[in-house]
Formats: sequence, C-alpha cells, structure tokens
Amino acid sequence: MGAFLDKPKIEKQIEEGKGNALEYAVSSMQGWRVDMEDSHTAKLSLPGLPSWSFFAVFDGHAGSKVAEHSSEHLLDSILSHANFKKIIESSEKGKIEDEKLVKKAIVDSFLLFDHKMRNISDAKTGFDRSGSTCVCVLITPHRFYFINCGDSRGLLCRQGTVEFATLDHKPCNPLERERIQNAGGNVLIQRVNGSLAVSRALGDYEYKNVEDKSQTEQLVSPEPDITCIERSFKEDEFIILACDGIFDVSNNEELTSYVLSRLAITDNLVTVCNDVVDMSLNKGSRDNMTLVLLALPSIPKPDEKAKEEEAKLDEQLRVLMKDVRNTRGENMDFSYILQTLITDESKIQGLPPGGGIYSKRAFLEKVYKELYPDENPTSPGSMN
Repeated sequence: MGAFLDKPKIEKQIEEGKGNALEYAVSSMQGWRVDMEDSHTAKLSLPGLPSWSFFAVFDGHAGSKVAEHSSEHLLDSILSHANFKKIIESSEKGKIEDEKLVKKAIVDSFLLFDHKMRNISDAKTGFDRSGSTCVCVLITPHRFYFINCGDSRGLLCRQGTVEFATLDHKPCNPLERERIQNAGGNVLIQRVNGSLAVSRALGDYEYKNVEDKSQTEQLVSPEPDITCIERSFKEDEFIILACDGIFDVSNNEELTSYVLSRLAITDNLVTVCNDVVDMSLNKGSRDNMTLVLLALPSIPKPDEKAKEEEAKLDEQLRVLMKDVRNTRGENMDFSYILQTLITDESKIQGLPPGGGIYSKRAFLEKVYKELYPDENPTSPGSMN
C-alpha cells in the first residue's frame, strides 16, 4: 500500500515535445509517497513508421523496477512483433493499417514482454516483487489505439466532452473477480487476496504462479484491453494519459473540464500539466502523480474573455481573503482562511470547473503572503 512522507515532495519532472502535427507535455510529482515509482514513454515518431506516435504512463507499485524497464523496452517489444513488418510494408504503400494485425501484435507483445521480464534474474536487476500498471496510446495517421492494463487511465476529449475513456482493471469488476476466483484467489477489501489493488499489471509475479493456468488466467493478468478509435481531425482536441494518483481525486468529466478551462487561458501545455498535478495534490491525492497531455490539431486556443474572467476571479478571491482577515483579525493562519473559503465555495463565482478552490491554492498563498508577510502557508495537499 506504500508509506508516506511527513510532507509531500512537490518538485516536478517535466518534458515536452512537438512533431507529427502533435504537441505533448508531461508533468510528474512524487507527492506524499516515500518513493517515486511512475515512469513514462513519449515517442513522436516510430522507426519504420515515421508518421506514427506512441505515449505511455507506467504506475509502479512495490518498487519502480518494472515500471522503469517497461518504459524503456515495451515499445521495442511491440515494434519487433512479426506483424509490424507487414504493417510497415503496408504503410510504405500508402495503405491504412490492418486493425486486427495491430491489436494482435500489441497483445502478443505484452504477454511475451511480461514472460521475458520474469526470466530476468532478480539478483541482476532487482525486479523483486514490483509491478506496474500501464496505459498507452498508439497514434497512426487515421486511428488512436488506446491500450490499458491496470488502473491508469486514458481519455480522448472531442468537441469539449469525453469521447472515450479506458476502463480500470479492478479486482471487484465482475469479470476480473471471476478470473481471480478461478485461479484460486479471493477479492478482499477490493484487493487481490486482500493485498493488490489492481487485477491486471506487468510484473507482480507472486500473483502469477498458478501452474495449470495460462498467463491470462492468473490472479493478475498482463493482458491489455485495446480500443481502436477513428480520428476526427476537425473534432479531436486532446488526449490525457494519467496514473490513478490523478484519477483518485477527479473523474473523467471533472479532469476534462479543468483542462479545458486551463487551455482557455494558456497554450503552454507544461503549465496546464503542472496545474493539474498541483490541483490533484491539493484535492487530497496521496499517490505519485504523472500526467501526459497530448494536444491534437483541433485543441482549443486561449480566449481573451476567459483570461478576463480569470482575472476577475483572482480579484474576487483577494477581496474575500481580506474580508476574512478584517472579520477575524490579525495573525490568522492560512489553513483557517482556506477552510473558510472552501466552506463558502458555492458563493464564489467563476471557479475553474473540475478544480474549484483547490486549483487556486498557489494564488491564495501569494495573497496570504501579501497579507501576512511573516507567516508561512501550511503544506500543500492539506486542504481537506
């Protein structure tokens, strides 16, 4: 389940890039966890398939080795599948890829990759008991292939709404529970044998030892679900890939709405990613957090009216904080003012949808320092 720090590590690791009519940014934060176990992959162009792209988030548990190894080598495993020779030849002839060939290559590669990784000596690599969930998107000139194994999640925003989102592999899901029980296990407190919170993952080999069962019939399966979606260049706006540290505190619609609200005031994807990670911490996420934001050709552009509304909101919050100080007097700690604003949140006009007062913590801290220059705000993530 993981141990926690006395205060969160809020430094962020960021990455960004542009190509293939795409732009992406990544933001990762260790947060309250003792260790950072997330990894990711971002490839704007693939060998032999220069117009294809691949992005993935790996959320490790019980260690980071499987997540790190997967981020470095899973894509190579997929591209080395025999089907991809046919896919490359088809692409060179200007043909659209065969969806069935792509899906089979991905599933086969996941299973083979997990099998080979198991055979790597623990003494040599230190894989020990670690495992990792995985969510990926393979982008071709005509399609998105969403790939998920575990409870990291991917979603597509089309014309301002969630067009598609992957479904988490949780032990309490009926089909997952059936497989677990058929393998001789149990689902207790919504966990595999009362311990592991996901029912599909790479690694986690202590849950893959039932001798008369195949790889996909074990307590924990490495088999991904794959969903193919035809691209709509005039409607597709962005894709999000994120670990459960983000989705633990925001559902699909809330996260999409918040990202849309940030895109209305800035076209800097790193800023948007950082805002999401900070907001998630302030909402109460206790996990590592990694977010990949992928801008598609029809991503919304910043809007002057939205910027004006954001400025009005900031001024409104500034006035409210001054009012609290004037009502209650001097030497008031930040947590008290913050809790007062949270209690009165419904009365505050123009808060970012999906983020609310939690998304404005950095601004509120700035105002607090102006009002009480000798005081320090409480630790981030302690807004509840």
